[in-house]
Amino acid sequence: MTVADPVLSLRGATRRFGGLVAVRDFDFDVGEHEVLGLIGPNGSGKSTTLNLISGALKPTSGSIMLRGRTISGLPAQEIARRGIARTFQLVRLLPSLNVLQNVMAGAVFGHRRRWGHEAEAQAMRMLEKVGLARRAHAPVGELTYIDTKRVELARTLAGEPKVLLLDEWLAGLNPTELEEGISLIRALRDEGRTIILVEHVMDAIRSLCDRCVVMSSGAKIAEGSTDEVLSDREVIRAYLGDDDA
Repeated sequence: MTVADPVLSLRGATRRFGGLVAVRDFDFDVGEHEVLGLIGPNGSGKSTTLNLISGALKPTSGSIMLRGRTISGLPAQEIARRGIARTFQLVRLLPSLNVLQNVMAGAVFGHRRRWGHEAEAQAMRMLEKVGLARRAHAPVGELTYIDTKRVELARTLAGEPKVLLLDEWLAGLNPTELEEGISLIRALRDEGRTIILVEHVMDAIRSLCDRCVVMSSGAKIAEGSTDEVLSDREVIRAYLGDDDA
């Protein structure tokens, strides 16, 4: 499915690890202010795709473009500078820094870079956005699990990215935390942010995503509106297997 004037485009993106093809000839576009769900069973290549987009991995072949300019193969720090930011399945905070200092790192090294008092002010604004301003000076080791996720999200937002990659950000949350997390991502969507959401929580996918792309064994098997994709028999088969499907 082609998007007019896409913010981000993948064309033929492929990543091989020796004889294993983790992502195969993958195409998709993300439009301005769109929330795109990237879904599929475990091991389907979703996180590898985010690693290709963010520069943690280089594609074996194919191209990735941000606003029409090729970014595939650039170092991760250069891709971040151009406007791609992400969270990780396992939260990666800087344990020697407090909450505010962790978020300031995003303001210093992100797309729009700030220093000193300006970086601190930006970090505080992002902590307010995720509901953690009151814990700004707390050691990160004292935080609950969902609050560590909030800090990572605030740090990602502090650099004002053009495209936000959320890699199973809702994973591991209890039902109350999950509701809070979905509300927080919905608020970001309502601000008009461009988001690629890798997620297994189907309630979140249904309520947050404009479109979905579905992967299985490294390849795209479906793309379209969220309701269409989640009712596609091939998608159901990929998740549940032939017998249950």
